[in-house]
Amino acid sequence: MAKTATITAPRLKALYTTAYAKELQAELGLSNINEVPKLEKIVVSVGIGKNKDDKHHYEVVRNTVVKVTGQSPVDRMAKKSIAGFKIRAGMNRVGLSVTLRGARMYEFLDRLTNVSLPRVRDFHGVSAKAFDKGGNYNLGVTDQSIFAELSFEETQHIHGLQITFVIKGGSKVNSRALLEKFGVPFEKEGGIR
Repeated sequence: MAKTATITAPRLKALYTTAYAKELQAELGLSNINEVPKLEKIVVSVGIGKNKDDKHHYEVVRNTVVKVTGQSPVDRMAKKSIAGFKIRAGMNRVGLSVTLRGARMYEFLDRLTNVSLPRVRDFHGVSAKAFDKGGNYNLGVTDQSIFAELSFEETQHIHGLQITFVIKGGSKVNSRALLEKFGVPFEKEGGIR
């Protein structure tokens, strides 16, 4: 007989369904469990910018996104022409992006909060001012070397990443409470912690 593999839910997803959702409902004073904010997806994107014609830079960026997210990125095209940057509308490869959902999303968030962010030099927490009107959170990473999945050789060509947490049913306050439950370290107001 063949062995059946047991698939376990990611740690953060299991914590959210068993404990965090009920705790957030009580803390935020919500009447219905369906009003509790929920992480819908995480979008990781990288702009190639001035190196759009450099194939080596493109391969380095693509390799970084694949190793960090575990998923193949999609090429992003320019939406409008910008003469100063020599970009035409519809031009290929002005950036790369990956949309993470489900198990990969929770695993990426777990690695980001527990492994990658503590590796940032002089880290005092992420900015609490990066929420948009819909309650989504944007985190900019200036150096990809904080990710443990990358070797030293793969971090010689430095570039940044943009990480967007899309949160369903969240205001700024609710979204921050959700991200704090997941372990995202926000900076303290009024100084260094």
